[in-house]
Amino acid sequence: MIQGLAAVARELQPDVIVGIESRGFIFGTPLALEMGLPFSPARKLGKLPYDRISEEYALEYGTNTIEMHVDAVNPGQRAFIVDDLLATGGTAAASARLVERLNGHVAGFGFVVELEFLQGREKLLGYPVRSLISF
Repeated sequence: MIQGLAAVARELQPDVIVGIESRGFIFGTPLALEMGLPFSPARKLGKLPYDRISEEYALEYGTNTIEMHVDAVNPGQRAFIVDDLLATGGTAAASARLVERLNGHVAGFGFVVELEFLQGREKLLGYPVRSLISF
């Protein structure tokens, strides 16, 4: 899976890998090591110890909030955002907004699995989205 994500990421030329909590950490960290890039976490509300920015997003049953450190992505850096699953796309879209609020650019998204029937890709229009497996 890491080799597959690395092949996708290389074509998008990122400067940093952003992993979405929590399974995005499992794939994003070894991906960053494989590519020789820094890793930055996007975490649930209240989990990060340093100065952070937050983004709220809608769920089927309410809302949730995701955060990143204020220095997680430098201005102008291209971020490849990784997670295990693309379902409705809300968390991924919120992560993209955080990267952009930090004046970074979203190089693209990499997912291990995509559930196409939930149409999460529609929330990520304008960004390259790659999935290793689609159902």
